[in-house]
This record gives sequence, C-alpha cells and structure tokens, in this order.
Amino acid sequence: MRIIGIDPGIGITGWSIVDQLKSPLLVAAGTIETKPKSPTATRLVAIHDQLTALLVKFLPDQLAIEKLFFARNVTTAMAVSQARGIILFGCASAGLSIYEYTPLQIKQAIVGYGRATKPQVNQMLPHHIEGQVPKQDDAADAIAVAVTHLACFDNNQAKASLEASAPA
Repeated sequence: MRIIGIDPGIGITGWSIVDQLKSPLLVAAGTIETKPKSPTATRLVAIHDQLTALLVKFLPDQLAIEKLFFARNVTTAMAVSQARGIILFGCASAGLSIYEYTPLQIKQAIVGYGRATKPQVNQMLPHHIEGQVPKQDDAADAIAVAVTHLACFDNNQAKASLEASAPA
C-alpha cells in the first residue's frame, strides 16, 4: 500500500509518499510552493499541476490529508479550503481512496497526546517511520498525516465496511 500524505496550504503544501511494508517507509517528501503575489486561481492551478505530477510519478493508492480544524483568520481558512478542494478533487479523479484526519488525531497517533506541540510531534516522528524525515515543517507534517493513516487504517477499514453494510 502506498500513501500520499498531504498537509494542505495555499502558499506551501507539504506532501509525502509512504509505503507500508513491515513498518512505514518514507519514499519521498517535499513541498509544493506557490508565489504569494500570484492570483489565487493561478496558485490553485500550480497546486493541481504539481500534485498531478506526484500522482503520476509515485502512483499512490490512498490519500491521507489533514482536515482544516479551525482558523482564526477567515481569509486564510478560505484559501486553505480552496487548496484542499483542489487536492481532494485531483486525488478522487485519480481513483485514490481518501482519508481525512484532524490535527488532534495526528498528534494523538504520533505523540500519544492530542494537544502535543509541533516540536514534540517532530521529535517523535522519526520513531514511527524508516527514512530521513526532512526538517521542513510542511513536509514533516505531511509525513505525520501519512503515518497517522497507517496507524488508523484498520479502524478506517472496519468503519467503512460497517457504513457500507448499514441499511440506507
């Protein structure tokens, strides 16, 4: 199973490719960056195009993406939501199964405490995956999303199975 983990953003979107072998293996990670002064539509096209290139190159089976939990700045929240929409659309169009996780779930999976700080998550992340975790926050966050998905995947499969068999 190959996961693409995404930490969405309009300026910087973190991404990771993680394989599930005996233990999670980091295949690649990086960021998609857009120019701050470019129009929003241009930035969204850049995210879409670079995401599509990643999907073609790495052929993931599933998307694990961070949910927008809350935001103090409405303008930022809207821009991130637009980026998430482009990412969800691109991955759904490519046939990936999609799984979403809140920051609380990610921190719980990586640190064991849902209110952990970013430095605590970054300190614990290398203990959950084989490979060199980059220092870049957005890429590391994307790895954490993918690792969270692998930790939760069996539960998600069971939940999806129950939902599929439930009467309409």
